[in-house]
Amino acid sequence: MFSGSAVAVVTPFRDGKVDYAALEKLIEFQIKNGTRILVPCGTTGESATLSFEEHHEVIRFCVEKANKRIKVIAGTGSNNTEEAIILTQYAKEAGADGALLITPYYNKPTQEGMYLHFKKIADTVDLPQILYNVPGRTGVNLLPETVIRLSKIKNIVGVKEASCSLEQVSQIVQHADDDFIVLSGEDSLTFPILALGGRGVISVVANIIPGAVAEMVEAFEQGHIKKARGMHFQMFDLMKAVFFETNPIPVKTAMGIMGLCSDEMRLPLSPMAEANVHKLKKVMKDYGLIK
Repeated sequence: MFSGSAVAVVTPFRDGKVDYAALEKLIEFQIKNGTRILVPCGTTGESATLSFEEHHEVIRFCVEKANKRIKVIAGTGSNNTEEAIILTQYAKEAGADGALLITPYYNKPTQEGMYLHFKKIADTVDLPQILYNVPGRTGVNLLPETVIRLSKIKNIVGVKEASCSLEQVSQIVQHADDDFIVLSGEDSLTFPILALGGRGVISVVANIIPGAVAEMVEAFEQGHIKKARGMHFQMFDLMKAVFFETNPIPVKTAMGIMGLCSDEMRLPLSPMAEANVHKLKKVMKDYGLIK
């Protein structure tokens, strides 16, 4: 259902508003370079500072412009279960192919609380749903046994794993059904997660090197493991560089340098520290992205 390279696409802003002209260019850039899935309104898309109206409009716009050429998985998660249901229902109505649901942040629910949260969303909205586990952002870790339990629900089809624990990935792949999808949520661990049975990545670095990320995943899928491993190491420094500061600060800064879109962010995110911009530019130059 969902596999390959997916991009956690940024939300470009200009003068405080969503820059839809730039977003359309980013969508075309991704499609041209082999990305299979567009993931708007996630962490990288600064969903926390999008209004409800903006959230809806960005999802609708991405679905419309993708026009079935690639799939769209909309970020619809929240720490408010009813709000997540509303966002997920809207994603379905807008024509999204699936929803990405982050674990509830700040509330710090128990494993049972997270199970009931995701179950209620899945029971209410008939749309393929992918769980998103990123403890470094949310303060809670969706444990493998809870993921496996949730995987038995018909329309919970996968998990984006960003716990940085290959042990957790191993447990999920080993014990979930074969058709349950594990996607890397950490660029630098995509190759190892593929080796464990992962099906792809929801990538941050693909905002700037979509072709390379897509090629690496496809090489692995086709059994060209040595090639995929080599590409992993070629991209590794850049994968780490887009996390020199809180995501999406570095990747938006890089996109501004490359002229892909404005580097404008919304508070409380702030411009990248000058010393880190210098480090980022060096990595980009070493990779060949800039002169």
